[in-house]
This record gives sequence, C-alpha cells and structure tokens, in this order.
Amino acid sequence: MKASKIITCAGLALSLLASGVMAAVNEQEAAQLGTTLTPLGAQKEGSADKSIPAWDGGLKPGTAPVDAKGFLGDPFKNEKPLFTITAANAQQYKDKLTPGQLAMFQRYPDTYKIPVYPTHRTAAAPVGIYAAAKKSAVNVQLVNEGTGLGNFADSRYYAFPIPKSGVEVYWNFVTRFRGENVERWSVQAVPQVNGDYTIVETHDQNSFPQYMDGVDLQAEKNILYYYIFAVDAPARLAGTVSMAHETIDQVTEPRKAWTYNAGQRRVRRAPQLAYDAPGLASDGMRTSDNADMMNGSPDRYDWKLIGKKEMYIPYNNYKLQSPSLKYADIIKPGHINQDLTRYELHRVWHVQATLKSGERHIYAKRDMYFDEDTWVLSEVDHYDGRGQLWRVGENYTYNNYEKGLNAPAAQGFYDLLVGRYIVATMSNEAKMAPQYGARTKLADFTPAALRNAGIR
Repeated sequence: MKASKIITCAGLALSLLASGVMAAVNEQEAAQLGTTLTPLGAQKEGSADKSIPAWDGGLKPGTAPVDAKGFLGDPFKNEKPLFTITAANAQQYKDKLTPGQLAMFQRYPDTYKIPVYPTHRTAAAPVGIYAAAKKSAVNVQLVNEGTGLGNFADSRYYAFPIPKSGVEVYWNFVTRFRGENVERWSVQAVPQVNGDYTIVETHDQNSFPQYMDGVDLQAEKNILYYYIFAVDAPARLAGTVSMAHETIDQVTEPRKAWTYNAGQRRVRRAPQLAYDAPGLASDGMRTSDNADMMNGSPDRYDWKLIGKKEMYIPYNNYKLQSPSLKYADIIKPGHINQDLTRYELHRVWHVQATLKSGERHIYAKRDMYFDEDTWVLSEVDHYDGRGQLWRVGENYTYNNYEKGLNAPAAQGFYDLLVGRYIVATMSNEAKMAPQYGARTKLADFTPAALRNAGIR
C-alpha cells in the first residue's frame, strides 16, 4: 500500500513537471508573511548597519496634506540628501549601482547625478490585499512553463510573495496592486539631443475585473485588466487610441488589442501591440512592452533569479510629482532634471531575462531590479543582440498613502547610443492627479467604446 502511494505521488510529480506546473509554497512557509516577512513578502527587519530601517507598516492615509486636485503632499519635504553620487565619485558606490546607472555617469558626466536621501520604507497596501497575497502564496502555481498562473482567480494579487524563481518575481510585479481602477491624465516627451521636445498629452484608463460592474470573474479569470490609452495632443496625433484586454496567460490567449486612427476613423485589431513593436507616440524610443517598465508575457525569455542586494533606486519621489513643477522644469537634454529626483538605499530582487534561442526581440537581455517592498520594477538595463548595453530604464515612484499603492511620478528610458530618451507618466500640469475607484463595465472596453474615445 505504501509503495503504491509512493508510486502515485511520484507519477503525479512527474506529470506536474511535464505540464509545466510548479507548486505554491506550503503553509509553514506562508506563515512568514506578516511575521518575519512583510505581508507582501519583503524582509521585515532592517539592515545590520540600520541604513535600511525595519518595515513598520508603511505610510497611512493622512500622512501629509492632499490638494484639491488630488496631488499628494511630500512627507519628507524638509529632508536634504545625505550625499550626491556624481561621475567623480561613482566608483566609490559602484557595488550599489546598476551597470545602467554607471553608464549614465559616463554618458553624461557633467549633468547626471544621484541624490541619495534617508531610506523610508513607505510601502503599504489595504488589508484585503495582504490577505490576497497570503492566499496566493499557498495556492497559485506557474503553468505552461511559466507563461500563466493556475489557481489565481480567487486571490488576483501578488502571485508569489515568497518567490523561488526569476519569473515568479516578474509575476509579482505584473500582479501587484495598482488601485481600484485608475484614470490618469499625463504627458510624455521624447527630447531631441539638444533638448527640444513636444509634449504629448495622453489620457488612460485601467480597470480590473474585480472592480467592474456585472463581470463574471470566473469567465474573465484570464483577464488581468482592461486598458484604454488615448492621445489628446498635439493635433497631428490627437484621436489616436489603443485598447487592450490584458490576458494573464498570453500564450494560451494572446492579448486582445485594437487601435483607432482618427484620420481613417476606423477601429482595427492590433495584434502587433506587444513585445518589441514601437510604443504609441514614442518616436521609437521605447517598445510596446516597455510601457510600465515592462509588461506582457514572459514567454520569449529565460528567467534567472540572481538574488537580492542593496541598491540606490528612485524612491519616494513626491517632489517630482508636485503640481508646483512645470514640465519644462523636469525635461532637460540627455535626461530629466536629476536635482528633482530622490534615490534611497533599498533591497531589490535582481532578475535577468535572456532571449530564448529562436525567439526574436530587439532586447536580447534585460537586467531588472525589483523593489522588495512593492515589487515595482525600479531599474532595468536593456542589452542589444551584440551584448551591448543600450537603454536604461528608471522608474521614479512614490507611495500613494491615501490609496495604499505605489505609482510613478515619471518613467524614463535613456538610449545610451543616440543620446535621446523618453519620459512618460508625468501629471504635474494635469487638470487633476490620477483618480482611483471609478466604477466601470465591460461595455466601456469594446471596439465601439474605443471609437467613441477617439472622436470625443
């Protein structure tokens, strides 16, 4: 009888491996969440030298004043940098800098700098999200060789808060809490080498099935979110709109995407809006899967978890999201105005994604650095097919203490070869800050709705 059970278990294990199913953690491991680990899986204790403090629950609503447009006050407005890293002293700090950051010092030795401030572990999320992460830990599995998630429909957040592999870290980023539906008015710009630029005004909506009216969550269990992105200005681009039904397993069910062209007044399916297709209104400075630093299926890459380390990453960038700033204050030749940025020492997960043999993508390798507290992709280095460092991505985030989420004040992608960059997701001069919690329905994300968005 015992031998029969052993054989049965062995057969089950082999069948799971053959199908690409990888098990969740056990209850004993999951018990670390909220005890030795934060509820989202970060190391709760601080560093030995206290430069990284222990996590104490993060920021709470009411931490600082919020203005009438919804822009957050800076709880650290009176702090000064501990020190500033420049091209002159960068080698002194190289162990805590990415190759991309070091390359930026070489490319822009007179202007690129990293102001390092005291570390504050501000990350926090709603209690229900913490419960969802714990449910994910013991239930969610990788399926289809890591391209999909099994048993995810009941939790829907932080698929692997105690990750065992690089692709699991990526899935935590993809499935992080982004708010209860978000509507955002923002801009992006692609400056010329001399600093000249045109502001591209955009408006996007991101809705999640669990916060939409009349959605059958079981029927939509492979949908992560619904998304509409519209260009409002300049006139030559205005009325261009894209829409996506973002699926979780995009190998089994590819992303459903459409575009509306104002000139043609037609809605078309757009399967090309994925991977390394040029990003909308980006002048070729970022790929479709560079939106939000990285997005979409992990299927074209082999994923390797390098480990965890302490690094200087953009963090708590409240100043950069301030409505007191004009876009002209931020956008400068070569890179954004680094005097307005804030970096802190935090622990990150270092994950390397290398293009699989036989697959195609303009990025042959991506080195990614995910903040342990938020699972946000903070820094990413992109390498071309020759193995040359090509583009550097920096995510200038802040903690929205009113909503319990992490959001970007700006995201930049810097092309080291041509000396240009794209900066996106800035809302400083917008009519209001990003808004959360609107109720939406499936009818808001149909081809007909897409056409209406383009002709408004």
